[in-house]
Amino acid sequence: MTRRGPNEGSLYQRRDGRWQGAVHLGYEHGRRVRKFVIGATRAEAAAKLAPLLKARDERRPVPDQRTKLGPFLRQWLDEVAKPTVRATTFSSYEGIVRLHLAPDLGRIALAKLTPADVQRLLNAKRAAGLSPRRVGYIHAVLRRTLVTAERWGLVSRNVAKLVDAPRVQHHEIRPMTPEEARRLIDAADGDRLQALYLTALATGLRQGELLALRWQDVDFDTRRLWVRHTLARVDGALVLLEPKTDRSRRMVVMPDVTVAALRAHRTRQRMERLVAGSRWHDTDHVFTTTIGTPIEAARVTRSFHAALQRAGLPRSRFHDLRHAAATYLLGQGFTLEDVKTLLGHSSITLTSNTYGHVLERRQAQVAAGMDAVLGG
Repeated sequence: MTRRGPNEGSLYQRRDGRWQGAVHLGYEHGRRVRKFVIGATRAEAAAKLAPLLKARDERRPVPDQRTKLGPFLRQWLDEVAKPTVRATTFSSYEGIVRLHLAPDLGRIALAKLTPADVQRLLNAKRAAGLSPRRVGYIHAVLRRTLVTAERWGLVSRNVAKLVDAPRVQHHEIRPMTPEEARRLIDAADGDRLQALYLTALATGLRQGELLALRWQDVDFDTRRLWVRHTLARVDGALVLLEPKTDRSRRMVVMPDVTVAALRAHRTRQRMERLVAGSRWHDTDHVFTTTIGTPIEAARVTRSFHAALQRAGLPRSRFHDLRHAAATYLLGQGFTLEDVKTLLGHSSITLTSNTYGHVLERRQAQVAAGMDAVLGG
């Protein structure tokens, strides 16, 4: 057998027939530091030795065979995720780690985690009834944690990247028609949240953006409102957060119907304030409870579903009002760029992917228009 060169590590067969590899990492406190690997064959031991040698040569921390995934996930949450992501995103990451990743994979050593382990996890979650979208999110969080582990030299490769997430079937958006929207607004007549539904339909604001609106963000004289925050529950409390993206922070020119609805809503709110008296909380929020506190999204959903039922409309999400606003604009000939600006999308690609089907229908209308001109 050819003798290995200096600093190449060593491979030798043990008395029990297995092969052992060792890599010299220098000296610490005057003592020689080495890492060892064991394989059933010489090739297996050499394969395990290779990432150690590479890490040493690149002056990266050598992967520790004893580091478990569970403690690393907690460290990643505290030191990497928490300082860099929004509070709501961190809460979502923490839930994924606590409920799915740590219980299923936490006892496995990071360096010994395999693509097969990841695949078994995803398959088990699907078998347990989780949706493909949810399982895909679990996969994405694991992949992101292993990106950090790879950068820190704790693993030689990101095994989550070698496993495909379950395919998510995207259903075509079916927003309410203009006639249905008018039925909803009529059915909500007298509802203290009627202005909320109409503003969502007319401006396309997200629910969190609407519930975060304050009167200081609304200028009736110029018909403008400014999206500066989003409302979300964090650690049990409703708080104002920065918008989802830089593009989400935006100015919106209000249609006349929105201006009229918000003026009427402000009058109603002033009356509620008089009724509440000392119980009123002066938060300056546009949409509040009857004592002035911010509204829970769950309460809005219940009221919205009740309004849909009164209007004789099928059950849908509040978020579908945002889709309706975009569809109405595209149906009137406005461009994707117009819709992107109104909705605060981060890119035109997102807008196109979401509402491309509407443009396809318009193309059919354009073709019919050309038939009318050229068809004889």
